[in-house]
Amino acid sequence: MTGTTVLARSQWQSLRDRHRDRVDTLIGPHRDRGGRKHPVVDFLFTYYSFRPAQLLRWHPGFGVTLEGGDEYADRRGYHRTTAGVTVDPAFLARRRDAVEYAAALTAATAGRPPRLSCFGLHEWAMVYRSDETRHPVPLRLGADGTDRVVESAEIRCSHYDAFRFFTPEAVPLNIEPLTRADQVAREQPGCLHANMDLYKLCYKLSPLIDSDLTVDCFELAWDARELDMRASPYDLRDLGYEPVPIETPQGRAAYVREQSALAERAAVLRELLTRQCRALATLARA
Repeated sequence: MTGTTVLARSQWQSLRDRHRDRVDTLIGPHRDRGGRKHPVVDFLFTYYSFRPAQLLRWHPGFGVTLEGGDEYADRRGYHRTTAGVTVDPAFLARRRDAVEYAAALTAATAGRPPRLSCFGLHEWAMVYRSDETRHPVPLRLGADGTDRVVESAEIRCSHYDAFRFFTPEAVPLNIEPLTRADQVAREQPGCLHANMDLYKLCYKLSPLIDSDLTVDCFELAWDARELDMRASPYDLRDLGYEPVPIETPQGRAAYVREQSALAERAAVLRELLTRQCRALATLARA
């Protein structure tokens, strides 16, 4: 990240094309749906606001100069040098607060033990005692059965951006109140949504973060979203998603196994992102 790495045109174009092929394989089916809504996948492009065209665009990350990189010259965050086109240090300076926040959040999260006892009940709490659901698909247990599951369980959500969608009746059932101001102090590495949000941190820092890490985090978010919704109260079998019935001991054990595997993947990516953000923060302060 010193600005001394120069990629020849053939090198970076090969990396760019490989990236596009990888992303196109991942999101091609989503784009091919012609705008038809999907209760699982749409979340990755609506709640997460990075559009498919943005995800397809390759970025080398800060400190890499693209020889003959004219196609990047007018893009946000880039500028020309005598050697080519690179991410502008002035852009990094403007994004210093965001970089430092990401470094603090990821490091704090990684420093806590994972908690694996939430069983994905946040999705259940979002429809508790409500006449409306968030997706136009049926509830596996019906409204009454869904409410009984929530009432018989201890809600242990630690992620504010899930908690804020709880129904008013479900809010006091959580083991602790959550606020945005407490996020750095409460986020923990077993949380499905905290691990999904590694992707959000990457794209919000674009183009400072290299696209390989961004797509790795996107793939993790995709897999976490699938588990999230398979463990939800919704019946998604018609869409090919076998439920994880967390209302049963067997279902809770299955959820924890998959949650643990995702947390292990996230730990590696979180460490990489923390390192990049810390290095960027040091450069921004220089």
